[in-house]
Amino acid sequence: MTATARFIGSGDSFGSGGRFQTCILIDAGGTRFTMDFGASSLIALRQQDIDPNSIDAILLTHLHGDHCAGVPFLLMDAMLGARRRRPLTVAGPRDLRHRMFLIAEALFPGMHVMQPKFELTWIELEHGAPTPVGDLLVTARPVKHTWQTNPTALRVEVGGKVVCYTGDGEFGEEMALAAKGADLLVAECYFHKKPVPWHLNYPELSAHKADFDAERIILTHMSPEMLAHVDDVPEECAYDGMVVEF
Repeated sequence: MTATARFIGSGDSFGSGGRFQTCILIDAGGTRFTMDFGASSLIALRQQDIDPNSIDAILLTHLHGDHCAGVPFLLMDAMLGARRRRPLTVAGPRDLRHRMFLIAEALFPGMHVMQPKFELTWIELEHGAPTPVGDLLVTARPVKHTWQTNPTALRVEVGGKVVCYTGDGEFGEEMALAAKGADLLVAECYFHKKPVPWHLNYPELSAHKADFDAERIILTHMSPEMLAHVDDVPEECAYDGMVVEF
């Protein structure tokens, strides 16, 4: 069975290259879900004519705003604009529900009084434990990133396919385990040469391609320095609106 990945947003925190923040839309096995949902993701969905109400689940790697802060905007739209009725599941790292409540209240003070008219489920993913999220089987692995964000890499099994997203983080054994044998690995590649703590750069990624052991690798979350070298590397590099089958 064929699955598709669409890069709704392929950018970093700062909009480098004029790109939207991280949001990867996967269609597989009759389910539509995103891996991360940065602050600009609702805008990016609208630009690409994707109905937010068509999304069954949002999976979050960690709690930095460029990876998760679009969720309150989606929920506000679902309750006030799009009048969603379809169930929605948001799954992510430890302390997910409490931290998303705080983010939502900071962005939309008073939002806590609103009650959705659709079924909204929150799931906190335990490290290393395959967890059912609707038709998905999701495994979160801890990675080396800003510890306050409870960072993880995510491995998703659906419709006979495996897709992995590294999230943000340095290479480590847990990240490699998440990607092992994946049909598609979406990997952060923040810099081309410059080493940066708590992020994956190109030399590190290249040195560990065999450890990842993925069928296909697409690079994303690139800084201006890496964007200047997208034509110099053999790996595919994501761009906003890019659609691939795997």
